[in-house]
Amino acid sequence: MAAAVSGGSDSVGLLGLLLDLREELGIVLSVAHANHKLRGEESDEDERFVANLAREHGLELHSCDAPIGAKSGAAIGLGAGSGIEAAARELRYEFFRGLARQGRVNKIATAHTLDDQAETLLLRIFRGTGIRGLAAIHPRIAFEEEGRGFGEVIRPLLGVRRAEVLEFLRERGQSWREDSSNRDVSFLRNRLRHKLLPLLREEFGEAAIEHMSELAEIARAEEEHWERGHPEIGELIGASGEPGRVASLHVDRLMALPLAAQRRLVRAWLEANAPELGISFRLIEETIELARGPAGAKLELGAGLSWRRGRQELSLEKAIGGASDEPIKMNEPGDYEYILAVPGVVQIRERRVRIEGRVVDVRDVVEDERGQLLDAEKIPKQVVIRNWRAGDRYWPAHTAAPRKVKELLSDRHATGAQKKLWPVAVAEGGEIVWMSGFAVPSAFRARDGATEAIWIREIAGMM
Repeated sequence: MAAAVSGGSDSVGLLGLLLDLREELGIVLSVAHANHKLRGEESDEDERFVANLAREHGLELHSCDAPIGAKSGAAIGLGAGSGIEAAARELRYEFFRGLARQGRVNKIATAHTLDDQAETLLLRIFRGTGIRGLAAIHPRIAFEEEGRGFGEVIRPLLGVRRAEVLEFLRERGQSWREDSSNRDVSFLRNRLRHKLLPLLREEFGEAAIEHMSELAEIARAEEEHWERGHPEIGELIGASGEPGRVASLHVDRLMALPLAAQRRLVRAWLEANAPELGISFRLIEETIELARGPAGAKLELGAGLSWRRGRQELSLEKAIGGASDEPIKMNEPGDYEYILAVPGVVQIRERRVRIEGRVVDVRDVVEDERGQLLDAEKIPKQVVIRNWRAGDRYWPAHTAAPRKVKELLSDRHATGAQKKLWPVAVAEGGEIVWMSGFAVPSAFRARDGATEAIWIREIAGMM
């Protein structure tokens, strides 16, 4: 078994616990460490600290360099829109899979705690999720290829509070490394950890954190029940592979199911047959409404796909050579939502403009416009360009606090369609990182001294 050790308190505590229990558990213990090179010398110091720990206890060290970047992400099939945390996780788990595939370890233990579970649950609720997402962090993940298992990740601290791990380390006099990026509140998880969770503990007590973990356990059992106890869902999933058409779904069989099963079926069917779609609750509901309606109706989904209601089936049709500027999903009437690759440009037909994302040399941008430049290391390779929605908040640089977008636009005396269609850019996790005509947030602004930055601009007219 390998303990995944970053050098932080949780993973060092996990290693200490496994060292204490290895004879009782009958395990041969080793250490795994991935250096993502995100913090320069600090990351290298983490690696040296972990190597010293392994040497001190006579443990084999499995280490790898896994820098975050376009090449490393492409090598593992990572989507360009993934954020730094998601990219780092994918690279780590590919490293873990490699160790297991080579037979060097059969289990990798990670140091996720009960507090991590609560954070993940809340993040998924805020971003929008279903029962599957509420299951949050699973106690174990099996590695499989072609139906053959070859190892697993386990989370033995998932029921343990972070404070308990710190107390364990202090009692042993064991040091650990502090990751400076964990204090950076430009990351959504850090804001949740340092601002929201302390407030929840203060207002509702420590038990609130444990209750969230219990909810995740309930959700995991519910999800397992649906996966194993409802074969009718799996039986209705399939793909035709016909040119110009992805597949069809029989309406009568769909509508014969209870609503919960209808939603499950539509989601699973779309995941199997149209993985390029962003599947949302609204999309699933619109699909079910289409199934209830008359033959001949059509629902545009974007990404070159559309539902068509036939007499007995819903056909998911694919336009051959379809335009890339189609909306990715349906929203309220008049709403729009597009993917902007950086660098790249998208046409916003609803507003008769185009939005451009460029990688620029800061030195080539005049001083007055540098307040519009975004940190190239904090902005993903893709963002969502959409019109603002009720409840959206934005925090322009040099202002005291975030404000409702509605209020910001009212201050600009925007009205009617101009106000409704005002564009914003949203990064992974739902963060609004840009709003047309406003300064970018301080948390995402290009750093002083940076030479490269991202510049997102609204340009009048269509190409």
